Amino acid sequence: MITLLKKILGLGPVVNYTELVQQGAIILDVRSKAEFSGGHIKGAVNIPVQVLQNHLGQLKDKNKTIITCCASGMRSASAKSILKSNGYTSVHNGGGWSSLQSKL
Repeated sequence: MITLLKKILGLGPVVNYTELVQQGAIILDVRSKAEFSGGHIKGAVNIPVQVLQNHLGQLKDKNKTIITCCASGMRSASAKSILKSNGYTSVHNGGGWSSLQSKL
């Protein structure tokens, strides 16, 4: 049960987000447009999690690394699951955007 929760929430091995971004990873912010406009990581793509399934075409390369983020990590975990179930191969849950920003 704990392992499943860790997997869902993206609490696995330590990920070097700076390195991933330097290698061209996309930061996908899945908060609402209003939340995003209130502050976000520079260069992040905003697709709210509620509409992500219908906007996967914006993320054309399924082999490109994607780091999901939101306010706390719950929606980004859902987004990671949506992406993985649609064939995206390298997806990381970055958790809350402000926390992720401090790791970059």
